[in-house]
Amino acid sequence: MYSFQAVVRRNINNITQQFERLGYVGNNLTNYNTRGYKSVNFEQMLSEDGYLQGAIRSDYSQGSIMVTSNPYDVAVNGTGFIPVVSEDGEVAYTRDGAFKQGKDGYLMTDDDWLVGDGIKIPANCFKFEIKPNGEVFAYDNNESVSGKKIGTIPLVRFASQENLKFIGMNKYQPTEESGEAILVKNHECIAQNNLESSNTNMYSGVNDMLRMNASLIAGMRIMKVVDDMYNKSINMREG
Repeated sequence: MYSFQAVVRRNINNITQQFERLGYVGNNLTNYNTRGYKSVNFEQMLSEDGYLQGAIRSDYSQGSIMVTSNPYDVAVNGTGFIPVVSEDGEVAYTRDGAFKQGKDGYLMTDDDWLVGDGIKIPANCFKFEIKPNGEVFAYDNNESVSGKKIGTIPLVRFASQENLKFIGMNKYQPTEESGEAILVKNHECIAQNNLESSNTNMYSGVNDMLRMNASLIAGMRIMKVVDDMYNKSINMREG
C-alpha cells in the first residue's frame, strides 16, 4: 500500500516528466520553419513502481526539399552533414544550407561559418554551379561550356548520428558515441537552389501539446486531492 509521501513523490516525478516533454514538443513547434531542423522526441516509459522515465531521441528523417531561386542555397538530399568552421576554428556539422557569399568571397553560413575547407567564389564570375557531388564550378561568361573548379562542399556521415550533440543554430558536433565524421565520396546528395525544411510534424506536435496539457491538468488535480487528504488525516490525528 502506498503512503501519502510515496504518492506525492510519484506524482511530482510524473508531472516533472510531462513538463520536460512539453518543453521539447514546444521547441519542435517553434522550429517548424527552421531550415533543416531535426525534431527532438522525449519518449516516456512507465516503470513497475509507477514512475515515468524519459529518454531523449532526435529524429533525423529527411525533411521536405523546397526549390528556391537562390544559387547559394543547398539541400542535403539523403543522409549526411556539411562541415562548417567558425572564425575561431571550431568545427561543426549542419544540414542548413542557406549559404551566402561572405567575407573575401568565401561561401559561408548565415552566421558566418566557413563552408568546408573554404570555397572562394570569384567576384567577376558570370555564375557558379554546385554539382550533386558537391563540386563547385565558376563560369566566366554565358558561353563557357566547362567552368573552373573552385572547390568542393564536403559531405560527412557518422556511425551513430543519433548520438550527435546539438550545439544550437542548427549545428551538431560529434561525441564518443556518435563516432568521428566519415567523408562520403561518390555521392549525389547535394542539391543547389534547394533547401531542406524542418521535419517537425505540425499536426502530431499540436496533438501532443493538447494531450500533455490535459494530462498536466489532471496531474495537478490529483496532487490537490492528495494534499487535501493528507491535511485531513493530520487534522484527524490532532483531534
